[in-house]
Amino acid sequence: MTVLLLDDDDVRARLDAATAVRAVREALLAAHHGTLDAPPRARAGLGDGDLVITAGRLRTRGLFGFRCYDTLVGAEQLVAVWGTEDGRLRAVVHGDELGPRRTGAIGAVAVDAAARPGPVRVGLVGAGPQAWAQLWALCAVREVTEAVVVARRQERATAFARRAAAELGVAARAVTAVRDAVADRDVVIVATGSPTPVLDADWLAPGTHLSTLGPKSVARREVPASLAERAGTVLTDSVAQSAGFPEPQLFPIDRLVPLGAVLAGAASAPGRPWPRQEGPREKCRAGRASCAVRSGHGRCRCGRILRAGCRGDV
Repeated sequence: MTVLLLDDDDVRARLDAATAVRAVREALLAAHHGTLDAPPRARAGLGDGDLVITAGRLRTRGLFGFRCYDTLVGAEQLVAVWGTEDGRLRAVVHGDELGPRRTGAIGAVAVDAAARPGPVRVGLVGAGPQAWAQLWALCAVREVTEAVVVARRQERATAFARRAAAELGVAARAVTAVRDAVADRDVVIVATGSPTPVLDADWLAPGTHLSTLGPKSVARREVPASLAERAGTVLTDSVAQSAGFPEPQLFPIDRLVPLGAVLAGAASAPGRPWPRQEGPREKCRAGRASCAVRSGHGRCRCGRILRAGCRGDV
């Protein structure tokens, strides 16, 4: 049996948004039904950084494997997959493209499951690969009527908007102020590496679905603590993964609801319906666990659906 060896060019050519979303949705449902084994990530200290390994077994597909990445130099990631019946190596993927596409698909599934139905207006804080993958995948599940983007460097926001229009067919524009990007949006995506909040909770309109991909610990966070305080529901793809972070997290573990349970109908989706008198929903992303937060003024996602600890980019 030939082993697939894929690099970033192969991933771009073979993995479309709809396929990524279907795969993530299947994995989340499998986690809920107990046919996905995904223990907390393992970390090997390497002095100034770690080598991090996440592993999983999807019983319904007869596959198991791991993903390996570092927090040392930002090296390309490695993914390997084996078959459980014959133990043969099936595929190896190396590079930086698969990770953002996977997390983008997780974000899209969360929006589709928990945000208010219908077309969405999107605001993005950050214009790097993670922000792009979120919008790329979101277009596979919802009509995006407009995207507004802001970044630390204006030229990157402008390039992002032009790319969104050319490749995704989305009416997009760049702005210079974060408030202008997030105000009156149905979905807000925050994808930065900032250790301090980049927005004010009061800038978000009632019913906003917020995805945060950057730092989400108590000490380092790209969104204000007030969003967590106002949250009514927090969705995660894996409570175990969210609980595996060594530092205290902004979103308490005892408030996390598995996104797979929402997809299976075993838990309610926080955004359906979303009463007008309530505030924005916040969705935060942390590690492999994923969380969506419904609040009087925000909703956060973290983990596999939302990955906390994920490297942000502006």
